[in-house]
Amino acid sequence: MTVLQGRLADRDGWSAVGECPIEKTMTAVGQKSAMLLMREAYYGTTRFDDFSRRAGITKAATSARLSELVGAGLLEKRPYRESGQRERQEYVLTPAGVDFMPVVWAMFEWGRTHLPGSARLRLTHLRCDADAHVEIVCEKGHSVSFDELGMRLARGGAESGPGRAKPHTEDDSGLSSSAFVS
Repeated sequence: MTVLQGRLADRDGWSAVGECPIEKTMTAVGQKSAMLLMREAYYGTTRFDDFSRRAGITKAATSARLSELVGAGLLEKRPYRESGQRERQEYVLTPAGVDFMPVVWAMFEWGRTHLPGSARLRLTHLRCDADAHVEIVCEKGHSVSFDELGMRLARGGAESGPGRAKPHTEDDSGLSSSAFVS
């Protein structure tokens, strides 16, 4: 189990509802069709009709999900024009979309391992052809197993993250109890 640390250890003293990154991610991409479109984007698909056909979803669903993925910042539209045709939009991965890739591949690995009939495909390292996998690694490069994983408030509080970290002080949790009390 993931060990809750510090103020998070009192599980009844706070609520993750509305603040949890998992909840927010699922709001952005929680539909099956959105995940299939992201898979196709990782396979190099950029054109609307190709997304719809390759993901096996209706054009209406493709349109709605692509719009949501653009709104979430995972894909962006870029204009293109084929000879003799009107200008159209293609959908390309953003840096945030590339950062989301391990989530999709972790789902791939789980399905490959635990669901029947899913073991034929493998992720591979192109340089050496060995099987590749998704894992949790700490900032010091250690592989982190399930029983070694903890969760604490970010140093510097709620606004911490890439490019937003600030020095940590005892009073600088960035989380008010009232924001997390159930």
